[in-house]
Amino acid sequence: MILYVKAWCPWCHMAEAVLKKHGIDYKRIDVRTNRAAYEELKRVSGQTRAPTLVAGDRVLADFGPEELEQFLKELNLPALHSS
Repeated sequence: MILYVKAWCPWCHMAEAVLKKHGIDYKRIDVRTNRAAYEELKRVSGQTRAPTLVAGDRVLADFGPEELEQFLKELNLPALHSS
């Protein structure tokens, strides 16, 4: 999974906390310090807001904690069944 973030974004910090709580591995990319990553964020999600989570061909953009929890359940990850 790839989590596109902006370092100052409180929603991004929340997203990371939820992923860590569930023991989910992800790659964190700060789009404010990496222009190529910012362009990739726009390409994969069609927008520029963070956090944006990419899991395979699924994209969750500009979300809050409830939306993230639901998205993770829909992915049916083994890590969620052990928490």
